[in-house]
Amino acid sequence: MQRAVADSREEAHLPFIAVDWGTTNRRVYRIERGNVVATERDDIGILSVPMGGFPAQIAELRTRFGGLPIVRAGMVGSDRGWHDAGYVCRTATIESVAAAMVQPEHGVAIVPGVCVNTRGRTEVMRGEEVQLLGAVAAGLAPVDALLCQPGTHSKWAVMKDGAIADFTTAMTGEMFALLKSHALIGREMYGDVEADAAFREGVETCADTDLLSALFGVRAASLLGKRAPGEAAAYVSGLLIGSDCRARITRPGMTIHLLADGLLSRLYSAAITIAGGRVVIVDSQVSFIAGIARIRNLMS
Repeated sequence: MQRAVADSREEAHLPFIAVDWGTTNRRVYRIERGNVVATERDDIGILSVPMGGFPAQIAELRTRFGGLPIVRAGMVGSDRGWHDAGYVCRTATIESVAAAMVQPEHGVAIVPGVCVNTRGRTEVMRGEEVQLLGAVAAGLAPVDALLCQPGTHSKWAVMKDGAIADFTTAMTGEMFALLKSHALIGREMYGDVEADAAFREGVETCADTDLLSALFGVRAASLLGKRAPGEAAAYVSGLLIGSDCRARITRPGMTIHLLADGLLSRLYSAAITIAGGRVVIVDSQVSFIAGIARIRNLMS
């Protein structure tokens, strides 16, 4: 028995390949004893892989990385990816996620998603669970916290005792893209988006005006010369992100742990602060590595 335990611990520290495989891109990490020793990023998302092409992609990765085991997370485990890894229902712990791993072939494992499936509400996430659970496992966020992971579909997760107790999804980024590409106001939505005065005006406005009316007002402001050219995109972004944040911040001074960097970090930090919250920035890549390494160790 002691020898079996020793073997298990030794296996847990062996090198492996972690793949964060999304819809439009893929990031690959070689991890040794919890540390990243090599990383690659490309645009081979699941939509770029032809039907029946995933086994060849996996074989190529394993060949390139010396036949190491692979643990994959993200949309590759969806019904549109290689193999549907299913979902773990809330409350989801890192242990329950690891226990539900799917192994379609030897040396290859897929992380399941997490879902809310009640009579009145349904939610799903796939890929974000690794970062959310990893942020707590790495000590970057407390075991009881509200975590925000912004993006095309922004996730807001309530963590309790280190587990994903509940979460909601907002189509914030997708709605911005749809409005810009297909809405009447899209023609006005040019110019850079930054956490500037126009963005902040949008965040402030959404507190007192219904969102749909405020969005139409973008067109009216353009026709009547009430907004400078090139500011509408930032203003609409402020309306959408501000509405997203105000719906989650339920009391003044509420702390939000934000898993973001770059522009999204600046935009959400500004909106959360204007809405009365307090921001703590969390390194999303460190969170992913901590989560995937812990899941890998629990598999062994």
